[in-house]
This record gives sequence, structure tokens and C-alpha cells, in this order.
Amino acid sequence: MKPIFRQNQLFTFMLYCNGQGLEKNILDCGAGGMLPPLALFKEHGYETTGIDISDKAIEHANKFQSEHSIKLNITKGDMKELSFEDNSFNFCYSYNTIFHMSKEDVKKSLEEMKRVLVPGGLMFVNFVSTSDERCGIGEEVRPGEYYEMEHGEKVLHSYFDENEGDELFRQLGLKRIYKEVRKRIGPKLGGGFVTLGYIDYIVEKSL
Repeated sequence: MKPIFRQNQLFTFMLYCNGQGLEKNILDCGAGGMLPPLALFKEHGYETTGIDISDKAIEHANKFQSEHSIKLNITKGDMKELSFEDNSFNFCYSYNTIFHMSKEDVKKSLEEMKRVLVPGGLMFVNFVSTSDERCGIGEEVRPGEYYEMEHGEKVLHSYFDENEGDELFRQLGLKRIYKEVRKRIGPKLGGGFVTLGYIDYIVEKSL
């Protein structure tokens, strides 16, 4: 059965990539999981590469690839220290991943993603917003950073206010070409529902 991707933001990013006039090659930072988004890009003619720091997430991705007879080229790696040459990819993204680290490490990861992008290449990332109901719950590590319990494990979440990402990308010299602030209702661990908040960015590396 063909996988179904319901994340509109991935389709939005792909439309921007398609209109950039560059060869279709893309890097996913945090590419593992049971439904790897790289499969969507593969279906639309992209040469795909992915890294993930989690062995379990890579196992899930390998199972998906085997079941669907596709090769996404996902290997173990750390987005804070990408093992690729400068200007290696025309497009890169981190979807629902980069906010599971400290804000200092978020900046390091964005610097690395910028480094491997070609001039004129596009990057997509999404942050968890401070408008998310989960913000402030759990063990505070630093301002805006909390350890929260997920499936019996402590997981770090970094929350960004609506303009924090704009300043971060400005410091990195990346041009913002798309921004969307989203809210939706999602299931809460343990039952019930919670208001989730995200901020999506598409930015361009200057020529």
C-alpha cells in the first residue's frame, strides 16, 4: 500500500524547491521513523540522503524501505556535525526533530545545515512555539528548554517565541522566504487533547 503523507508543510517546502531551478537532491536531518518523509521526495524524483542519531529510528526507516522496495540512503549521523562536504546539497530540512535539543545545539545544527547547502539552496525547519500548551511543563533546564516525559523517557523540548527564529536566521545570514505560525489540536499522552503550536520556516542561503 502506498504511504500517505498528511503534512501539508512538507508539500509546501517541495513546491518551493521545485521552483528554485536546482537539481533535485535533498538531505533530511532526523530522517528515521516509521514513515520517513524522504519517501515523499523520492516519489517526486529527488535524490535522497538522510541522517538520524537514533538507532531505533533508523531501524524503523529500514523496515519501511524494505516493505516499500525503495532506497532512501539513511545512515547514522549527528546534525550538529554533518559528515558532508560544503555545498553538497541543494535542499535540506529537519522536520519535527531539531527542537529536541538545546537552543545552543539548534544553532550549531542550523550552521551545519547552512554549510552543506549550496548558495541559493533552501532549508526548511519547524520549531515548537511557546503558544504550545506543553510549554513550561516538566523539568526546566534553561529558559525555554524543558525535559518532558514521553513513553517513560525524559525528552528535551526547546520552545521558541514567534520572532525568535527570525532573529536566529538573521544572525546566520539566512534569508527568510516563508513563515507560518500554526496551531492545532492533538492527542495528549495519557489521554485527552492538547493545543499544539509550531512555527515553520523556509530560508535561503545567499548567493
